[in-house]
Amino acid sequence: MQSGVVFATLQPRTSDCISRLSAYRFALENHPRRRCHHLNPPPARNFTQPLALRPPTTPALAIPPAAPRIVAVSDIHGQYDLLVRLLRAHRVIDAQDHWTLGTDTLVVAGDVFDRGPQVTEAFWLLYRLQQQAAAAGGAVHFVLGNHETMVLYDDLRYVNPKYLRSAQLLGRSYPELYAADSVIGQWLRTRPVLLRVGDTLFLHGGIAPEALPLALDPARTNAAYQASLGRPRAEVKADPGTAPLYDGKTSPIWYRGYFDGRLDTPGVQGVLDQLGLQRIVVGHTSMPHVSTFHDGRIIAIDADMKEGSNAELLFIENGALSRGLLDGSRVPLAQGVIEESTH
Repeated sequence: MQSGVVFATLQPRTSDCISRLSAYRFALENHPRRRCHHLNPPPARNFTQPLALRPPTTPALAIPPAAPRIVAVSDIHGQYDLLVRLLRAHRVIDAQDHWTLGTDTLVVAGDVFDRGPQVTEAFWLLYRLQQQAAAAGGAVHFVLGNHETMVLYDDLRYVNPKYLRSAQLLGRSYPELYAADSVIGQWLRTRPVLLRVGDTLFLHGGIAPEALPLALDPARTNAAYQASLGRPRAEVKADPGTAPLYDGKTSPIWYRGYFDGRLDTPGVQGVLDQLGLQRIVVGHTSMPHVSTFHDGRIIAIDADMKEGSNAELLFIENGALSRGLLDGSRVPLAQGVIEESTH
């Protein structure tokens, strides 16, 4: 396969070579001229690694095998260059962007979409690393965030303008570029929202006490999210079966109650006890650094990468936690400060 170019969708449409070529759609995002080169698309501008396309996969497990060493990051928001710099600094990948973490686990806690200019490159990197990690006996887990659901139900308020221009040139809506017949679109529709690795739950927003039933049956909740992706926003919010999944205050992809005073430390402990967990790791709520809250019960890993200047990793190694900085150094977690409650 030619480096950096992908040639097929999961369900080709013979009448239109653009719609038959998922990666051609993505390559065109960096090429302003709309041209239809039959099976000969131009190379992508930044992501230039060979890709092996996989057939449609079964949904990811909600509870994969435990791992003694976990590295986690979240809220990439199109900052591909910064992500690569961070992963290279900590030898998650090598200088050629190949997986080097061996049998360890990388978790990405949502929000690759929106804001930044290199969303496509970030998705292809994670797609490729997931394959390489599996071959090495390790794992890459991508957990859906609220921005994945927003783009797929056509809430485009935060999409980088270049992607809207690309979609317009292709004569399609932006969500159609990630439809279920595209490689990344299909892959997204098999990703979890709730991921438990050992005694740690990873998700984008958090588990509110009101949403405990969703966390008690993670496989069912993940399946409900996956089945609802791409349905219109008004529809999923009006449907009693899916409304709890998309509630802007209490759903697993939107909750911020660990940090704004809605839930105190005994309340957090009560959630952990009911779920049999040691800690919950979340993104979504931006912090200056990877930070610990509620005496280590909640770890916030959105270190504001979306701004394009800072990025940090969380390391969990046999129960010991630290954060990795852009210069490759490791330091203790920052101590988070809870906002005064206005609720």
